[in-house]
Order: sequence, then structure tokens, then C-alpha cells
Amino acid sequence: MDKTIYSKEYSSIIDRLKKARKEAKLDQKSVAKRLKRTQSYISKMENGQCRLDILQLKEIAKAYKKNLGYFIK
Repeated sequence: MDKTIYSKEYSSIIDRLKKARKEAKLDQKSVAKRLKRTQSYISKMENGQCRLDILQLKEIAKAYKKNLGYFIK
């Protein structure tokens, strides 16, 4: 059973988050440090276990050097 409670549209955002992190050649620990979060938070974010708001997504986009539109197209 899928543990995420979100739509396919949200799942595509999650997929782009993972892809962007890998393209930036960052691991979850590095991202957590940049965003002043825990590694477990980044993991939950990438697994769809916590919902992101637009301000968090904007912060993540900046860390990955991506345009915000990259995640919500």
C-alpha cells in the first residue's frame, strides 16, 4: 500500500525534487544542512510523508539552483 496521501500531481513534484537534488550532486545530509533541517525531514519530504508549502519549495529551489517553475510545471 502506498504510504503517501497525495495526488499524482504532488507525486510528480516529489519526483522533480529528487531529480533536482541528484542533478545538484547533493545528498540528503547536505540539503538538510543548507536548509537547516534534519536529514529525516528531507527524506520524509522526498517520500511524500510531509507536505511542502510554496515558501519551502521556493527555499528548496534556491538550494538546488532551479527556477520555482521547474517543480510545478
